Amino acid sequence: MAITVDQIKTLRGETGAGIMDVRKALTESDGDMTKAREWIKQKGLSRAASKVDRETGALYVFSYVHFNGSVGSLVKLACETDFVAKCEDFQKLGKEIAMQVASMRPETVEDLLAQPYLRDSKNTINELIQQVSGKTGENIRVLAISVL
Repeated sequence: MAITVDQIKTLRGETGAGIMDVRKALTESDGDMTKAREWIKQKGLSRAASKVDRETGALYVFSYVHFNGSVGSLVKLACETDFVAKCEDFQKLGKEIAMQVASMRPETVEDLLAQPYLRDSKNTINELIQQVSGKTGENIRVLAISVL
């Protein structure tokens, strides 16, 4: 099956993967967008696994306060560089994890990482982090959480 430019644009927009990765995913999945998304997801997870030993020196603290002010949370997230700490994907990840902590109230970071992600229960928080890690090319870690 011929891969179209529209397929490449759509999949790249959804996943943030590079053009060559998107093209390869579509080629290996015979143009099936669902299979191509899964291929990219798995590739991102394997990229993240290869970065797990790299030092994370850039820190960022995220907060979430529920609209009625009854609950809040703090999350300390680390990555390798301040460049990635300021990027949109990392910032969104931090905000999503802070909201997860406020709503699900995990007692430890390990508990948090094992929880199903609120917005997509097919993924755990750890898998969400690995996806962003694969996309940014850096190791990302949750260092501390607190529910207020």
